[in-house]
Amino acid sequence: MKRHFILFIILGMSLGFTSSCSFLEDYLDKAPESGLTEDVVFTKYQNFRLFFDACYDGRKYYNNGWRDTWNYKCACPMYVDLWDQKYCINSTTDMCDQGRYMEGQAWKSGNMSETIVSKLCYDGSRRPVLGACFDDIRVCNIAIRNIDRVLDMTDDVRNDFLGQAYFLRGLFHWTLFRYWGPMPYLDYVMGPYDETWDLARMEKNAYIDEIVQDYDSAFYYFNLCGKVRRDPVGSLDYSAYEMYRPNGMAAKAFKSRALLYAASPLNNKNGVTDWQEAAVAAWDALQVALANGVVLLPLTDPSGNDRRLNYYNRSVCEESIWTRNIGNQSWNWGGGSGQVATLWGGHFMAHTSASGINPTQNFVDKYETKWGDPLRTQAERDAATALGHYNEQSPFKDRDPRFYTDIIFNGSPAPGWGGGTANSSKFVPAGTAPIYLYGTTPSDLLTTAYLGRTYTGYAMRKWWPGNSTKNQGVTTLYSDVLARLSELYLNYAEAANEAYGGPNGSAPGATLTALQAANVIRAKSGMPNLETHPNWDGSQSYFRDRIRNERMIELSFENQAYYDDVRRWAILPQVMGSTLYAVIPQVTTVSPEYPDGFIYTRTPLPADRQPAWEEGMYYLPFLNADALKMKNFVANPVW
Repeated sequence: MKRHFILFIILGMSLGFTSSCSFLEDYLDKAPESGLTEDVVFTKYQNFRLFFDACYDGRKYYNNGWRDTWNYKCACPMYVDLWDQKYCINSTTDMCDQGRYMEGQAWKSGNMSETIVSKLCYDGSRRPVLGACFDDIRVCNIAIRNIDRVLDMTDDVRNDFLGQAYFLRGLFHWTLFRYWGPMPYLDYVMGPYDETWDLARMEKNAYIDEIVQDYDSAFYYFNLCGKVRRDPVGSLDYSAYEMYRPNGMAAKAFKSRALLYAASPLNNKNGVTDWQEAAVAAWDALQVALANGVVLLPLTDPSGNDRRLNYYNRSVCEESIWTRNIGNQSWNWGGGSGQVATLWGGHFMAHTSASGINPTQNFVDKYETKWGDPLRTQAERDAATALGHYNEQSPFKDRDPRFYTDIIFNGSPAPGWGGGTANSSKFVPAGTAPIYLYGTTPSDLLTTAYLGRTYTGYAMRKWWPGNSTKNQGVTTLYSDVLARLSELYLNYAEAANEAYGGPNGSAPGATLTALQAANVIRAKSGMPNLETHPNWDGSQSYFRDRIRNERMIELSFENQAYYDDVRRWAILPQVMGSTLYAVIPQVTTVSPEYPDGFIYTRTPLPADRQPAWEEGMYYLPFLNADALKMKNFVANPVW
């Protein structure tokens, strides 16, 4: 039965959850005569824990089956991205093209359908983000209201659960805000007959303030019980220390993220003051993380102890602030229409249902040369060419080292692929990605037998451990990095530049300027300092442009950061009004003009794969049936 978001607000809607204890099933829907009283649940620690942990593993009966989607996973961006309809959120922007043409392309072109909205609101077999968030907000509010009734709970345990409840309540409200804009801020338990159910939306800055207050309360309680970090420094035992639960470092990090969003052009209300609050919060979060042993991992390392551990091969790593362990998965995780099929196309899965997320040439151009030359426009590429730093016919040479860890391109490492002897110019070397045309003949990774082939000439590498139909032996432990240290340096650099007059500005008491913080990330990535480039002019506007690009590269494909950033910067009309390009290499003879033996030509993606700007695209619409039920709650525009 479809349950509309209005009912979640009005009735708080039954928890309808089960965890491992079946008698808590549908607790709030039980009639008093059932014998299941609040005293049963809220006076015993074990029962309280089972009740609250619905936030992490709660299920709900939907469409003739129990669905495990009604919990905090719907507030985890990577989880939202990994589902059978291939709605990788970043693919709805200019960043990526979704290989298989599906409803996500309609979203991108400004044709948001009720079908898509429903799947993101209530569909328990998809990703019911809105419904799950409202359900879990209710769990948190009930837990906060009743936790003092638990008799067999130590103060430390009580404070830990209070920290979790305040943090998760803020997180669920934040998730709603990211997609749909401000809501009524529910910090109390609504009764089923509460006459005030038709609530107006809060003003957006006031709504973010409420989120920040919840994060502050979370840190207060986490600090009281010694859970600023859950595991001892150096342990990294995800299971033993229940590291799926949030911690004090995460509370500070998410506060920083929320205040940066509030200070940005889309939401800024108080000018430089909002930026100052964001800068101070980012610096505070950075210091808390560093004090608790979190470190930056290098981009690559021979031992394997590098940035890749944020994404796979370890449950949690030294750079992690908060991570959701996805678990060990096979090379074709979920099958051709399953989770991993969202990330890589049908050629990798040997399955026509797989979709894949493929970076556009527009996004690839954001990766600088190794000397720091920007390449986003023709003028920038011409300038880099004049310096001898770039060649359009050898475009993958001498790029930002992150380009090689983030992007699969023609001739890049790809276990099991490539190779050939009949005509050396026709083949890339063994163990490399074949993404080219030989006349009209497509290479293996362009074969038209698969619906999810790349139309851009690229695929996403950042989360790829090398597994595919040609390397099936690999079983990978994947992680959903919810917050890591690099983001805090970038948050601080962006906010301090705006708050304190430019790249040499710094927050009170901070030991890094905005520029120095950005250079920390560039240095660990093998890139030169920003100020060493000939175009450097030391201005606030120039640094703004460069730090935005730095975020796009360092946080690429993570946490839907690009989706959020182009919105909070209020540049979505330009982004969605752009023309997206592909570069499919064409085999030719090696020559001074074509040193790679390929012709690289920029061509627009097909018209049905281009984005479009529609008024209202900053937020998702609601279902029309829901919108019509409300008077005080003003729905988002339909687009």
